[in-house]
Amino acid sequence: MFQSKNKIAVVLKRFAIGAFAVAFLSTSAVAQKKPKTYPLIPSLNAYSFNDLMMAKDARDKQQVYTLFNLLDWCKANQIKGLDPTAYFFPTYPAVPSDEYLKKFKDRAAELGIILTGTGIRNDFASPDPKVRAAGVALAKDWIVAAHKMGIPIVRLFSGEIPKGYENKWKEVANWMIESYKECAAYGAQYEVKIGIQNHGDMLQTAEQCKYVINGVNSKWAGLIVDTGNFKTADPYKDIAEVIPYAINWQIKESPYEIGNPVKTDYDKLIKIIKDGGYKGFLPVETLLLRDKPYDPFALVPQMLGNIQKAIEKAYQ
Repeated sequence: MFQSKNKIAVVLKRFAIGAFAVAFLSTSAVAQKKPKTYPLIPSLNAYSFNDLMMAKDARDKQQVYTLFNLLDWCKANQIKGLDPTAYFFPTYPAVPSDEYLKKFKDRAAELGIILTGTGIRNDFASPDPKVRAAGVALAKDWIVAAHKMGIPIVRLFSGEIPKGYENKWKEVANWMIESYKECAAYGAQYEVKIGIQNHGDMLQTAEQCKYVINGVNSKWAGLIVDTGNFKTADPYKDIAEVIPYAINWQIKESPYEIGNPVKTDYDKLIKIIKDGGYKGFLPVETLLLRDKPYDPFALVPQMLGNIQKAIEKAYQ
């Protein structure tokens, strides 16, 4: 009987040791399988789906494809961040109700998707002070809306070079600076930054971007670096120069004009961004070209995948 008890004890001890070993190995396997994280995160700018999101049902004029649909698609494709451009909200330029904003914010949180920024249409380069003032008022409305949705940045344009001012760049830039200053001061009240985008209009070079951002001189203002809108011989050089001011991005398919066959060298771009010290989301923005097939549902994942590979290579 005593021997039987000893045998049972030995078996139980071996079982316990074995169970511990299995548990330890299983835990180790899970730890090993945990995906590596990187300081740069590919994400999506909703403008990639512009034509689809602007489409309205002929019967009731409702959006055919909404930002809520896009959130679900991002989740299905494991996209971690979304920039929901303001003009895809159903009431734009007016801000939707607080109930709508909360519903959108909560849905994004439920899906685990970070809302990285939003943006409006404005013209701070207009010679008409009323046009500039209207842009400031619109920016203020969406700064409040961004705050309610937990969005940290509102993207603002500068505006096209006004007719008759082609050789008076600084005069126009100074109007822009005053408008941006007012927006930044307002954003500070809500802890929302304004993002000044080089859109190939008044802002076409790194020097122009730095002149404006230094003129605004606020910690509540930074640059949205649009990699496809530096109108220079070497856009990568301009991108590298403005990284210290970058608070968000628009990664384009080409570093040159829309439709240029020269594609972005993602390895080169990501290395520049890494070396510049930027960390955070990298929203991509694909664009429809007229008379050419365009499928953002296929193109966006492909582009994000290429950027992710470049990130992994840069941080090897």
